[in-house]
Amino acid sequence: MKQEDKIEACCITQCDVPMDKTYWDTRWEKNETGWDIGHASPAITKYIDGVKDKNIAILIPGCGNAYEAEYLLEHGFKNITLIDIAPLAVKNLEKRFKGNTAIKILCEDFFEHSGNYDLVLEQTFFSAILPFRRNEYVAKMHELLKNNGSIVGVLFDKQFNNPFPPFGGCPCEYRPIFEKQFQIKKMETCYNSIPPRQGSEVFIHFIKKISV
Repeated sequence: MKQEDKIEACCITQCDVPMDKTYWDTRWEKNETGWDIGHASPAITKYIDGVKDKNIAILIPGCGNAYEAEYLLEHGFKNITLIDIAPLAVKNLEKRFKGNTAIKILCEDFFEHSGNYDLVLEQTFFSAILPFRRNEYVAKMHELLKNNGSIVGVLFDKQFNNPFPPFGGCPCEYRPIFEKQFQIKKMETCYNSIPPRQGSEVFIHFIKKISV
């Protein structure tokens, strides 16, 4: 079977998964949160350490426990938006960040969100959406980002071959999806992944191309 046929067949299987609010809330209810590493991703915190402007508008979609948001707050960032589709995840976030005016927490579908951001942090969200929606993801990111805004984070460089998240892939699949609307500033093997993910992640930094 050709590679493109494998991808298409995989996506057809995956389309049957009910990836809605109920699905993700059930995962949280059953504590099926294998994506949760218990702290902010080292690759993302390394990038954050180099950002000087603490007032930039930052979005973290599919944020889960939002450890990256905690790190941002600790380092003085003042304009953070968190989105998760699972009400249980959002309820937890609202308790943890209660009264913090630097953070806005939304329980909604990323694809229905509107806003204008300088930076989007990508940590496991891309791998949680159905592969056939990846072009839609790219288009939505382009819409949400300001001119020259960036997507920064990690993507899996690994195939999982499961009809449920996480959905993997490789740079050869990601590049043609993103490069039409983003400049690929970096997409390289992640040298500072957590030990269980060593060798199976790529660090990304994509910059929005200005629409003509």
